[in-house]
Amino acid sequence: MTPPVVTRFAPSPTGFLHIGGARTALFNWLYAKKHGGKMLLRIEDTDRERSTEPAIAAILDGLSWLGITWDGDTVHQFSRAARHREVAEQLLAAGKAYRCYATAEELTRMREAARAEGRSNLYDGSWRERDTAEAPPGVKPTIRLKAPLSGETVIEDQVQGRVVWQNENLDDLVLLRGDGNPTYMLAVVVDDHDMGVTHVIRGDDHLINAARQKQIYDALGWELPSMSHIPLIHGPDGSKLSKRHGALGVDAYRAMGYLPAALRNYLVRLGWSHGDQEIFSTQEMIDAFDLSAIGRSAARFDFAKLENLNGHYIRQADDQSLLTMLEELLRHIPHGLEIAAKLNDTTRAQLLQAMPGLKERAKTLLELLDNAGFIIADRPLTIEPKALAVLTPATRQLIGQLHDALESVTPWSSETTEAAMRAFAEQNGLKLGAVAQPLRVALTGRTTSPGIFDVLAVLGPQECLSRLADQAQR
Repeated sequence: MTPPVVTRFAPSPTGFLHIGGARTALFNWLYAKKHGGKMLLRIEDTDRERSTEPAIAAILDGLSWLGITWDGDTVHQFSRAARHREVAEQLLAAGKAYRCYATAEELTRMREAARAEGRSNLYDGSWRERDTAEAPPGVKPTIRLKAPLSGETVIEDQVQGRVVWQNENLDDLVLLRGDGNPTYMLAVVVDDHDMGVTHVIRGDDHLINAARQKQIYDALGWELPSMSHIPLIHGPDGSKLSKRHGALGVDAYRAMGYLPAALRNYLVRLGWSHGDQEIFSTQEMIDAFDLSAIGRSAARFDFAKLENLNGHYIRQADDQSLLTMLEELLRHIPHGLEIAAKLNDTTRAQLLQAMPGLKERAKTLLELLDNAGFIIADRPLTIEPKALAVLTPATRQLIGQLHDALESVTPWSSETTEAAMRAFAEQNGLKLGAVAQPLRVALTGRTTSPGIFDVLAVLGPQECLSRLADQAQR
């Protein structure tokens, strides 16, 4: 009977949840969900100097925001150090590992000699068969794996295909450091085995680690999980993804106004394809996801594509959920709390009323918030420089006339205010545009806005007439 699928996401908490890490987590989650299995979360915090609690919190928060859940308790690798040491001692007792007393100076000389000769194995194995009685005083030994000296180490990778290393090019890796702390290589193997991981899906920068780790599996007589090494994400120009390309934390994408569903949809299409389909519901992703459809070449990050996809998700979202997301966004952006303080039952109702028009023009929640700024703006409005040019003495006089024409409109709606403005324009021999633009500037402080009659309806008669009076010249 085939064991249930168990995947894992195992980030190092040395910084935020990187966009590449988020995609790796998503692929693990989708594969586990598709096969009715589990995805586990392990924090690989063996690097004590660089691992931080804020980084752990950022990783957990980023995963939760993206809607990627994990099964069971979060495992912290460092807390399992005693178990890792136990396995190293087990290998030592079985003759599969040995104590190495090489000094730092000796190791430096070995590395320099290997590089000079163009060899990839940097350790010469000098303590492999030596008697520990020859150990120099004061040197705390490491424990090294007694790796095979000849033959091949082979990984049948679900993405990369068959990958082969010549064992003569792989040296005896360290399992336990001189201070007794386990290395990453050993900890990963022991944890994956003990956690019952059946499928390891990770970035192809770990491919060389797979060779090392397989040698540990073989020495222990443990079954190697299925391996899938996915290509890294590159920038649009094909170079390694950097901050200017989008190598940011998931929290940065949230602060830029991307929706979790849109980012999830974008990430799943980075390196994986399902025909020509671009837009996937979560269930469609789960149903369609397959390791064999992951390409071997690096995916290219494209902000324009992400923005367009995000715009689609904004247009498809219901108005109340967008308002909820806008309020959540305010907790993650500069001056967000100041804006949040202006929200009340009235402004929330106005935002909901304006939402159908606002969401048609926005690609991010930040754009949506910016376009909705006229609703929560303080009087007198701050007029943008471009809009200020519209407010000549003649147009200010026109605004005063518009105020008078609108004062008697009842009931107040986009239809009744439009009828009043059309009548005013006709009576004064003006085109509607010559009336609409001064009206827009006086009501929003900008030259662009949602439909002007929608703006009138959303703000209501009292606020509109007050704003017009602020800018009118009689």
